[in-house]
Amino acid sequence: MVEIPTRICLVRHGETEWNAARRIQGQIDIGLNAAGQAQARAAGRCLRTAGIVALYSSDLQRAWATAQAIGAALGLVPQSSPALRERCYGVFEGLTYDEAKQRHPAGYAAFEGRNADYDFENGESLRALFARVTGKLAEIAAAHPGSNVVVVVHGGVLDIVNRFVRGNPLEMPRDFLIPNAGINWISTVNGRWTVETWGETAHLADAALDELPS
Repeated sequence: MVEIPTRICLVRHGETEWNAARRIQGQIDIGLNAAGQAQARAAGRCLRTAGIVALYSSDLQRAWATAQAIGAALGLVPQSSPALRERCYGVFEGLTYDEAKQRHPAGYAAFEGRNADYDFENGESLRALFARVTGKLAEIAAAHPGSNVVVVVHGGVLDIVNRFVRGNPLEMPRDFLIPNAGINWISTVNGRWTVETWGETAHLADAALDELPS
């Protein structure tokens, strides 16, 4: 008997002013700018024919507003989850990447070097984020066997998901894009995960930002 895969479409939230300024948002609750709102609507239009049965989202407003726009296009009500929030960047939150490097040089070196245990002085380490994100991903997949689901998340969350699905270490430099409102399809069957497509932006009118460090 052939197993039908469970397919999850992960969408990064639309653009914010802090994305454009390369300012670290983390769990600070920043809303979409006008470009981000248009991107969210475009993602919804793109997914209309994808056979989506459920829609999940981080409860931070930049993701939630993106999910609401997608839900309006698909006729679905988003389900919010704090477990899908962006990584907590502790003392880095609210700073630009350049400011964080200047003010916290040792911490920034650990961050840039992808030290999996570094937690931004009471923020969240990569290991902790990995446990949170993969636990929720498995829960969503188990709830919708053989179906297609959309999950709206953040750049740091997508970084974790890509590594988890491909079996790559947390410490490895990033070799994939994470554009605002990019569409990323993964699937799972019998406990095996696969990346189907990643970083799709053909649905967007203009180029999308990937302002995240590698």
